[in-house]
Amino acid sequence: MAQFVADLLAANRKETRPLLRLALPICGAQLAQAGMSVVDVMMTGRLSATDLAAVSVGSGLWLPLMLFMTGTLMGLTPIIAQLLGAGRVGRIRPNVHQALWVSLALGLLAAGLLYFTVMPVFRLMSVPDEVATRAAAYLAAIAFGMPGVTLFQALRAFSDGMNHTRPSLWISLIGLGVNIPSNFVLIYGGDGLTGLLGDWLPDWVQSLPALGAFGCGIATALSMWIMALAMIHYTRRSRAYGEVELWYSPAPPNWRIIGELLHVGIPIGVAIFVEVTLFTLIALFVASLGEVTVAAHQIALNYTSILFMLPLSLSMALTVRVGNTLGQGRPDFARLVAWNGILVSLAIAALNSLLLWLTAEPVIALYTHDAAVQRLTLSLVILAMIFQLSDSLQVNMAGALRGYKDTRVVMLITLFSYWLVGLGGGHWLGVRGLGGLIDPLGVHGYWIGLIAGLSAAALLLGLRLRRIGKAVMDAQRKLPTQ
Repeated sequence: MAQFVADLLAANRKETRPLLRLALPICGAQLAQAGMSVVDVMMTGRLSATDLAAVSVGSGLWLPLMLFMTGTLMGLTPIIAQLLGAGRVGRIRPNVHQALWVSLALGLLAAGLLYFTVMPVFRLMSVPDEVATRAAAYLAAIAFGMPGVTLFQALRAFSDGMNHTRPSLWISLIGLGVNIPSNFVLIYGGDGLTGLLGDWLPDWVQSLPALGAFGCGIATALSMWIMALAMIHYTRRSRAYGEVELWYSPAPPNWRIIGELLHVGIPIGVAIFVEVTLFTLIALFVASLGEVTVAAHQIALNYTSILFMLPLSLSMALTVRVGNTLGQGRPDFARLVAWNGILVSLAIAALNSLLLWLTAEPVIALYTHDAAVQRLTLSLVILAMIFQLSDSLQVNMAGALRGYKDTRVVMLITLFSYWLVGLGGGHWLGVRGLGGLIDPLGVHGYWIGLIAGLSAAALLLGLRLRRIGKAVMDAQRKLPTQ
């Protein structure tokens, strides 16, 4: 044990800087892409409550679908990282080509679902007719962008696996830069432009229609395709990818390679989908507890989710570092790389908790001036400080395990921890309390359930990482190869 600690401290000095160098651009890209959703909500909300409701309802359908597809395509990252570490550069191109086929299939399938199937879902959800009509138009526009966003995510997974995470940052910023002005023009039309710039604009500009939620969908789809085309252009022109020659000699579908990608990727997609639906379902349960509770829950969740971007980005970088090291045939050092990433995640969790403690009151005041909402939000933020530790641990342990291509067990642990412990336990505490000892805790019960679920995930994933790392190091377990 003493020797492992000494080796881990030595690895910390060597590994922390390259890990953060990979993670920080990923964090920037995540924030830029999250910024697009914030812009959509802000701009449609200024037009009308109906358009805001349409975008909110529509986002509840397409965002989980996109995150599932993104997670599935993330299966490419550890594959590329291990091939790069092993020096098998010639195997990278065919793997990326197969991922592009998968991305196109997923994008077209998602487009079809969003275009043809949403109205029955809205009727089942009893969405008001006008909101449903505008949400369906918004999703029809988003559907056009789905193949673009899946192409971008496949190429991003390739670039990340090659240790080049900055392109996704710059291209995500380009997407945000396209999204903001196109949103303004398409949502508000000529009247909005005239109000902003004056009536000197040409008549044809002033007569542009205000498309509302539908215009927001068009702007988002346009941003998706701009990002995809920019990523294609960069991967064609940049010398950063060495001998890969990605766009030379396209390969037809290869079902064996596609099967390997889906074997690694689909559990990642399911795990991400489970996490998203956990928070969606909690929001639905909390909705019955009153306006003040709903507002406080949403503010606390929004604020803490921004801080979560750094641990999440670190986990994605950790997948690359572990994969690279395993590909180099150094399983002993890969184990140290993984646990060093966990140490760094602990430091980040402590930093996030400190930021929450220092900034909670002024930040909450930016969201609302309602004293009751502020008090309740502050009590939830205190609980959020507690789960920063387990949340950061579990996401980075999952990231390390993905570097080993160990994703199915991660999916099963996520299902158990999030839905059974987190959602089930939280609902029980929120509605029933604890036997006769504790009265129903309302929204606090759901947040305590989150803490329990994330802690269970951290514990189980830690045990899995310890077992896998030791088994691979002792040659008791072979990694799947390409």
